[in-house]
Amino acid sequence: MTESPLTVPPFAVISGARVRAALHGREKHLVAVVEETYRLHGAGDSVNPPSSFLRFPDRPASRMISLPASIGGEARVDGLKWISSFPENVASGLPRASAVLILNDPATGYPFACLESSIISATRTAASAASAADWLSRGRPRPVRVGFFGAGLIARYIHTFLEGTGWSFDEIGVHDLSADSAAGFRRYLEQSGTAGRIIVHRSAEELIRQSDLVVFATIAGEPHVDDPSWFAHNPVVLHISLRDLAPRILLASTNIVDDVEHCLHAATSPHLTEQLTGNRDFLHGTLDDVMRGRVTIPADRPAVFSPFGLGVLDLAVGKYVYDEVARSRQLQVIDDFFHELRRYG
Repeated sequence: MTESPLTVPPFAVISGARVRAALHGREKHLVAVVEETYRLHGAGDSVNPPSSFLRFPDRPASRMISLPASIGGEARVDGLKWISSFPENVASGLPRASAVLILNDPATGYPFACLESSIISATRTAASAASAADWLSRGRPRPVRVGFFGAGLIARYIHTFLEGTGWSFDEIGVHDLSADSAAGFRRYLEQSGTAGRIIVHRSAEELIRQSDLVVFATIAGEPHVDDPSWFAHNPVVLHISLRDLAPRILLASTNIVDDVEHCLHAATSPHLTEQLTGNRDFLHGTLDDVMRGRVTIPADRPAVFSPFGLGVLDLAVGKYVYDEVARSRQLQVIDDFFHELRRYG
């Protein structure tokens, strides 16, 4: 039996509006997509090299990051996320992050889609956070008071995914160094019709002490929370921004990551803790380990989830978007995008 000759797939561009339409209201399904991707990654059915950081001497607060990856399973796709973080955008009313995702055909290597990816990135982050909140809360009373430290786009997406996967809270706390951001997040919560009392806290300590589930979604470049006594009530902590917690807080906690090798880079809090202690004993496992029952989470310590953010998650969510847009016959194909398709002309 002869194999079919390889062909170049058509190249499509998927706008942010179409990305959002494909993802909107599908929080439970997207958490399942992310959890299955963690399982594939844990089983070795993926390639996820270290992220590469492009930094600028004249713009030290800004950076661009490339996340190449390959995922097996039903998605089976290769690709690259290219995401920028320019914090000074916020002062002009622009989002801090912008991104594109390139999907590549695993048979030919040709790119077949370019997707607006700030929404995909926020979605996979929020789905990962919602999954961790669920798994790390098992075996202890389910949190009824959530606190958001950092009140930007990621906090909004995480709140959406928590509510969309069945969480409800008696109290929602908010703290941000920017009073305008805290007020804006409060307005969002009020307009979304969320249940529960909304409290804007004046200090980080107040927010943390009064929350059973703490979400860090800041742009902190180095640890700024260093008092373990603030966590004496043993909350579940979603350490999404990765650089907020001092090593001594991690040393007093149960620590779960998405990928050990990836998380111990780029001056993250776990990386600083490894440098301080000279070992990785403070890490108890990955979220995949928890889901498979290889690691249990004790209720008598804070439980901290520190996800570096894996490119395979972007690929899985991006491929889901591509398939949904293709199914709805709304792909915007760029004819003749690849011009030289004959080896010898």
